[in-house]
Amino acid sequence: MAYHEIFLAIIFCILFLFLSSAKNTFLPWNWPFMRMVPTMYLKSHEVYNKITQLLAENKGTILFKTSWITNTDILVTSDPSNVQHIMNTNFSIYQRGSEFRNVFDFLGDAVFNKDLEEWREEKKFTHAFFRQPQYQKSIPRIIHHTLGKGLIPVLDHISMKNEVLDLQDLFNRYMFDATCIMVTGFDSASLRTGFPKIPLLDAMDDIAEAVFYRHILPEKVWKLQRYLKMGKEKKLAEASNTFKQILSDYVTKKRDLSANNQENEDNFDVLKFYLSTTQGSSSTTHEEDSFLAGNLMTLLFAGRDTSGALLTWFFHLITQNPQVKNQILDEIKQNCITSKEHIFSDVGELSKLTYLHSALSESLRLFPTGPFLLRVPNQDDVLPSGHKLNQTTKVMLCSYAMGRMKEIWGEDCGEFKPERWVAEKGGVKHVATNNFLAFSSGPWTCPGRELAFTRMKAVAATILHNYEIRVLEGQDICPSVSAILTMKNGLRATVSKRWM
Repeated sequence: MAYHEIFLAIIFCILFLFLSSAKNTFLPWNWPFMRMVPTMYLKSHEVYNKITQLLAENKGTILFKTSWITNTDILVTSDPSNVQHIMNTNFSIYQRGSEFRNVFDFLGDAVFNKDLEEWREEKKFTHAFFRQPQYQKSIPRIIHHTLGKGLIPVLDHISMKNEVLDLQDLFNRYMFDATCIMVTGFDSASLRTGFPKIPLLDAMDDIAEAVFYRHILPEKVWKLQRYLKMGKEKKLAEASNTFKQILSDYVTKKRDLSANNQENEDNFDVLKFYLSTTQGSSSTTHEEDSFLAGNLMTLLFAGRDTSGALLTWFFHLITQNPQVKNQILDEIKQNCITSKEHIFSDVGELSKLTYLHSALSESLRLFPTGPFLLRVPNQDDVLPSGHKLNQTTKVMLCSYAMGRMKEIWGEDCGEFKPERWVAEKGGVKHVATNNFLAFSSGPWTCPGRELAFTRMKAVAATILHNYEIRVLEGQDICPSVSAILTMKNGLRATVSKRWM
């Protein structure tokens, strides 16, 4: 791109930011680019609802004509027929694309950064890991360890001291520790009394925020920021270096333990499985460690941010709907051990909590942790909605808007009703993935769905059974500007023990 184009792109962004900051802006919302950019930046907490509103007014699909600035148009859709076409029927032509790899270039050649055919090959490894008998045995052990050594002591301390805590920070730390053990075999011990400062956690927050801005800024603008080492690009570079260095140290330690026969045979984790099934176990090259670090980074993000964010929204929603919380407690009493203090780590026991599963699914419908899913066609195509696409069009599937569509969920789509997920004959109702994109769809479907629900149910059941959580009133509850739908200001609450 010529320098004058970069300059123009920056000027337009600054102009839109300035105009949108006015209290009585005169810009019409039906002017596509004008209504998109200011909202993304200065009204970030409204962007999801604004786009949901616009999609509802435009039959579920909007084409933002931005090619006059960025050489790329953006099509946003929540139309289930379009989603089915893109993710299933015609999935082979809709890839993550070179721009996606550019956005996530700090991951190198990690699995997450590959197109479909490459990703399919790597996905075989993930499925093989989940099929291992050792994996099934490791799940309750990890859950019990992280609840017993981390979550419960912290909540007991908060209760005793009558302190206020941020539930989002609590859940993120729990999920980070649990995921770190499953992925690397090492406990990061971030969920401890006092919430110690953990460089990896800070790095993850900086990376997530920078990635979101990479998605909405013209590529040439954020690349200029990267070149100048300024703003969020500077923080991203520093954070990714910190992340990779620490994870590379984990890889080195794991290799040393294996070489010296000091690895505990009962321990089972992704890194151990990888090193035992690939030639990487005998390699000590910088490239090999960098590749592993990129994949470990991907898994840590997937395991921490999504589940931690959803649990936060879940507790916010059940606070507003106490009848749901009471029904969950009744279900626990009817289906599980009813001793006073109890850690829920038995997978069989957790599988009986159908209503809790439904409440988590309903939370995910209203607050999908990945509000948008990006795809780029590698050839010209026409969507069922009639929109024509070419290789310069970004396609953004808006799962946030899909969760609020009357056409899918009925007139009460804005209400929190876990009952909509309960099947007539019991169990959790299946919803087609082209209507519910939380775990993607088609060949891209996330293989960790069951693990995610098992861990979230364990945390939710353990907290609800053992503690009273009181969310403080008067908080500004809104989503943050991030690639993951976290709460911008966290969720502050007090804790008291139910059993003395």
